[in-house]
Amino acid sequence: MDHVAFMKKSWGLTAKILRGQKRIESRWYSLRCRPWDGIKAGDTVYFKDSGEPIKLKAEVKKVIQFIDLTPSKVKEILNKYGADDGLEKGDISEFFERFKNKKYCILIFLQSPKVIKPLEIDKAGFGAMAAWITVNNILNIKK
Repeated sequence: MDHVAFMKKSWGLTAKILRGQKRIESRWYSLRCRPWDGIKAGDTVYFKDSGEPIKLKAEVKKVIQFIDLTPSKVKEILNKYGADDGLEKGDISEFFERFKNKKYCILIFLQSPKVIKPLEIDKAGFGAMAAWITVNNILNIKK
């Protein structure tokens, strides 16, 4: 499967993925939503900064999902995986505040990040606010 992860451009996360500073993409939810139970090792994730075409892809190495999170479990996950998720040590408390009441977390371990030729996609049918899209083939949604 192919996936498109929409990233907040101002956070600079795609650059961190490319540099190898961010080896995990984490998603935190109050309710289960994409890509929960829909992503596995060998899949490809395409990264799209807001307002930009897709310019980067990486292969999924492995996936870990956490359920029934509590603030202490959130803190434990951030402390254990935060550095590989591209967080600076000083940022952990800020992200803890953001995620402490989430109930689900998915960690997507990335490998082999590559710059690709810019690719525009058609998000129609996925919802204007979709933060993650899963398709059989990325070419199916190419503009």
